Amino acid sequence: MRYPIAIESEDETHAFGVVVPDLPGCFSAGDTLDEAIQMAKEAIELWLEVQIDEGGDIPEPKSITEHQANPEFAHWIWALVDVDPAILSDKAERVNITLPARVLRRVDEAAKSRHESRSGFLARAALATLRREAS
Repeated sequence: MRYPIAIESEDETHAFGVVVPDLPGCFSAGDTLDEAIQMAKEAIELWLEVQIDEGGDIPEPKSITEHQANPEFAHWIWALVDVDPAILSDKAERVNITLPARVLRRVDEAAKSRHESRSGFLARAALATLRREAS
């Protein structure tokens, strides 16, 4: 998947600013053009992960030509950022973990009381922890 990014040229006091028009609120910056593009890729991946975690929709990218018609982006530089579609996958993967028996019992009790599977409970708890740490 390739998302167009609009890059505002740097000046003596500002870095290159980046906006991802297809992803509301997704923006980034970099001291060099290459760094701005790399930081945009990270911002896009994080934006997509949060949308998926929160059950939101993933917008399809529009063409650069469509975005160039927007006067807000007059004189901006355009680039495309490749995003690996695998990061969008919610396909279940089997993993092998080791937990102390007493922890596993507590996990199973908590999952059962919430009418969840062990895997579902652990996934939800992990995502909640990651969201708290990100904010």
